[in-house]
Amino acid sequence: MKFKMFVSAMFELKNITALLILLGLAFAADSSLVPFFGPDVGLVAYPAGIVLYLIFVIQTLTSNKFIESFNRKQKIRHIQDLNYSCLKLANEAKRHTNSAYYQKLRKVMEDKNDIVNSFFKGEKSYIKEKVVEQTLNLVISYTKLLTNFCIRSRELGGIDLSDITNRINSNTRKLSFVNDPHAEEDLKKVIEMDEKIIQRLKDEKKDLERIKAKLDYMESTVNMFKHQVLSSIESEEMLEKLESAVNEAAALDNVLEERRKSGRIRM
Repeated sequence: MKFKMFVSAMFELKNITALLILLGLAFAADSSLVPFFGPDVGLVAYPAGIVLYLIFVIQTLTSNKFIESFNRKQKIRHIQDLNYSCLKLANEAKRHTNSAYYQKLRKVMEDKNDIVNSFFKGEKSYIKEKVVEQTLNLVISYTKLLTNFCIRSRELGGIDLSDITNRINSNTRKLSFVNDPHAEEDLKKVIEMDEKIIQRLKDEKKDLERIKAKLDYMESTVNMFKHQVLSSIESEEMLEKLESAVNEAAALDNVLEERRKSGRIRM
């Protein structure tokens, strides 16, 4: 941040103007356009000009007006970066959503656009800026969670539980006719593994139902905060709710991401 501030001060219009004037004067002195300067004046004039320019830059860095302006620009740039991340993630999510979830995504993005436009067109305050920032973080978390939810739902939807159930029933019947203890033990292990697969699938489907409810909640939250931002009713309580929703969504997304990385359930 300090480096960015220093670079910004260096390229302030008044400082660039001062630098050009100082270098112009140094050039005039060095070119003997000013007759009373000696032939080696350039060895002093150019470094002196740079030193004076750096003094102007340092003065700018200590200016409260410059610091406020710089911080305001950084906040706006941060909001723009978050907004760009939302758009990028939404484009990725479109590839995985069905028509119903695509409509939900569109509604969230429309609410997000209204919030961002309100920030840039309306009066700015610290609370409003933080609420808008956290709302964008919530939209980012929502989009990531929605993407992983749709991918995982499609993966689980492609698994037919009846095949596993039929296999368990078939192997269970075989146990009644097996006389070899080793073969009996192997069959029991196969049955146990299949039962674990079914239980895992049931647990994951329950988790997906909870995540679906969480997605609905996040959609409602974004819509509610849109109306509050448009009505200029920002508060610290809003920030706390947003931060909590963002953290919960991130935790759920991490769970889904890990399950996706662990691979498909083998039938």
